[in-house]
Amino acid sequence: MSRAGEQLRAEVVISGRVQGVWLRDHTCEMAESMGLSGYVRNRHDGAVEAAFEGPTPKVRAAVAWCHRGPPMARVESVKVTWAGATGDRSGFRVRF
Repeated sequence: MSRAGEQLRAEVVISGRVQGVWLRDHTCEMAESMGLSGYVRNRHDGAVEAAFEGPTPKVRAAVAWCHRGPPMARVESVKVTWAGATGDRSGFRVRF
């Protein structure tokens, strides 16, 4: 169980039919609505990579959302690496 105010970072790699289905934009909207920092980007191998940082419950909710994705996506796997927060407060952005 996490303590109130505890910060967390999650780095995820989402595989399946995840490029060309607006996953990056939907991920950015979701993360911004939760006040998370981090990024999302397409990878050359067809996967999508993202990092979420912020309050532990919100980061966990963002990772749970990645298992579903937007309506047109077909998520087959999500690999998650949990880490301590880095202090990133720069907001959330799409990387190219």
